[in-house]
Amino acid sequence: MAFANSSVSDIVATTIQSRTHAIADNVTQNNAVLSWIKKAGGVKTFSGGSSIFQELSFAANGNAGYYSGYDLLPVAAQDVISAGEYQIKQIAVPVVISGLEQLQNSGKEQIIDLLEGRLAVAEASMANLAANGVYSDGTGSGGKQITGLGAAVPVVPTNVYGGIDRSTAIGAFWKNQVVDTTGITAATVQSSWNSLYAKLVRGSDRPNLIIVDNSTWQIYMNSLQAIQRFQNTMSADAGFTSIKYMDADVVLDGGIGGNAPGNTAFFLNTKYLFWRPHRDRNMVALSPDKRYAVNQDAEVNILAFAGNLTCSGAQFQGRWDNN
Repeated sequence: MAFANSSVSDIVATTIQSRTHAIADNVTQNNAVLSWIKKAGGVKTFSGGSSIFQELSFAANGNAGYYSGYDLLPVAAQDVISAGEYQIKQIAVPVVISGLEQLQNSGKEQIIDLLEGRLAVAEASMANLAANGVYSDGTGSGGKQITGLGAAVPVVPTNVYGGIDRSTAIGAFWKNQVVDTTGITAATVQSSWNSLYAKLVRGSDRPNLIIVDNSTWQIYMNSLQAIQRFQNTMSADAGFTSIKYMDADVVLDGGIGGNAPGNTAFFLNTKYLFWRPHRDRNMVALSPDKRYAVNQDAEVNILAFAGNLTCSGAQFQGRWDNN
């Protein structure tokens, strides 16, 4: 049953709607990968379609070459651009307020205070789902989970990713780089990392973000002399603890509730990674209409997201596995 005092319901809806941009920002800021993607300009909305297409270059232009004077120049058509195809994944967090709670918090300020608490929890829940999804292979929750680094940068890159089969000869360009090792210690970690880093450098292209779990963080920290520990002020200001390897930020995504897989380091070039929310479903209220339970005295507003993590250069991403 709807309440006669519709202004209470309006407060619920408008309070949620006014926070949607902040919620979207906090989701990206809650995860180092998304934060670095955002700083690289990689948060790009899409407007529609049955899936998300991410353009990529898979070959050089064969017409390129030297010439002299009046030499004829090749002008054959070149098919060098394709696209990865990614499913649209969805997240929803309902925010519920009962009729009794509305009566008990009948003043406008009291309603907003109640909602602030509920929205803070919803916002954290949304951020945690997205942060966990960034590392997933997209198969969790019956295939509904975000297609994250588990699919983009696996230990064995022979999977189908972005619609491209990496196990075939034509899909070989789409394989991420891997150093699969075991028993690495503080004495040997930098040499092992050097091996992976060298595989990921092409001219000025190189990893700019290295995500590690607790154990890998400790190994790397123990490998450093105090004088070598250079902290990145910008990432520290963003709320992340980081240190440098070459000129890449090494960021710990461990501690309490860390999502990075154990004994792992992701060497990422965020220039080729993208966070692609739908322009109309980026951590916003699912509908401006009031939703009432049919058989309960309660009102529900739903925060929702639709989109996915995409990549345009899987060959520039690396995974160091010490399991």
